[in-house]
Amino acid sequence: MEPLEALAATVRAGGGLLADTVTDPTQAAELAELAGPGYGELVEAIHEGYLLHYAEPRVVRPDDPDLALLAGDRLYALGLDRLAQLEDLEAVEVLAEVISRAAQAHAEGEPEVAQAAWQAGARAVGHRRAGAPSDA
Repeated sequence: MEPLEALAATVRAGGGLLADTVTDPTQAAELAELAGPGYGELVEAIHEGYLLHYAEPRVVRPDDPDLALLAGDRLYALGLDRLAQLEDLEAVEVLAEVISRAAQAHAEGEPEVAQAAWQAGARAVGHRRAGAPSDA
């Protein structure tokens, strides 16, 4: 299953308000192929959280802007929680820093800096761990 399809299934399975806002992804995952094996869905979950805050989301599309912000926070937490469950605290630190740098870049009117931070962060995640889980 592709990372965005897996993310859609995860959010739907969680039920609640967010499940009703999930759409079938029509775009390809942007960062999953840069991340290490087993990290694609969680990187895309965190990136989707970012998109809900600053751009056009691909999977979760609430009509209410307040719900979009809450959904973004929820997806940040979902991805970071999965990293913590993998006990990959280095990856938690990397992606938390990406979230921070991307927010700062948007505040400064530099979305291209945010995109570069996401690409660098995705490349740094999951490549150093032996026995990383698979995306299968």
